[in-house]
Amino acid sequence: MADRAPVLSFRDVHLSFDRPILEGVTFDLPAGTTKIILGGSGSGKTTILRLILGLLRPDQGSIVVNGVEVSGLSEEDFRPVRLDVGMVFQEGALFDSMTVGENVGYRLHEDQRPPDEVEARVEELLRYVGLDTLARRMPSELSGGQRRRVALARALAARPRLMLYDEPTTGLDPITATTITDLIVKVSEQDKVSSILVTHQLRDAFNVARATPGTEFLMLKDGHVVFEGPPEELRTSPDDYIRAFLS
Repeated sequence: MADRAPVLSFRDVHLSFDRPILEGVTFDLPAGTTKIILGGSGSGKTTILRLILGLLRPDQGSIVVNGVEVSGLSEEDFRPVRLDVGMVFQEGALFDSMTVGENVGYRLHEDQRPPDEVEARVEELLRYVGLDTLARRMPSELSGGQRRRVALARALAARPRLMLYDEPTTGLDPITATTITDLIVKVSEQDKVSSILVTHQLRDAFNVARATPGTEFLMLKDGHVVFEGPPEELRTSPDDYIRAFLS
């Protein structure tokens, strides 16, 4: 998989606010693969997702998303790049005033797709995540796991080439979390979508890695990359910080 062109590249990316957040972060995500980002609280994991989405801009360095250098793009020029990226936020972040079906179809309606096309895509995606009977429900009527599955369906609506997951299993029981990681694997393997998964749930991270050959881990510490490589190398790393994190 190493010879695949990267769908995402970070080169010497720096970002600071009142303190350094990222310092010289460099990595590639080859097309069709998954990279799992680990690290303690405040290590810069979610910041990487925000940079990919253009919600933050780096102080220094290069970020290329689907072949487009985005570091200096205006908000208007960033929009088509963002449309090719799906995002699953923590806790799902559904629109509480919309039904499940309306949430899933929201992006397509915003793009002014024909109503029959939107309806067909919403039905397809709700079947995909096993919630095809819940299109008329409100988010408040759903369980935590169901909300995450709706969020995943919504993120897939526009058929993005890159999917971002920010702590998608936080707060879920182990059985429900497994249904979410199984869907992440399905998106990667069946739909051949490239993925970045940010998590601190080691069980879920290794479940995804085990099921998706070629998956690599990226570990951050204080804004620096301290490890990048396959799961077996992470497990056997002699680094004291990594050993403590995994234990």
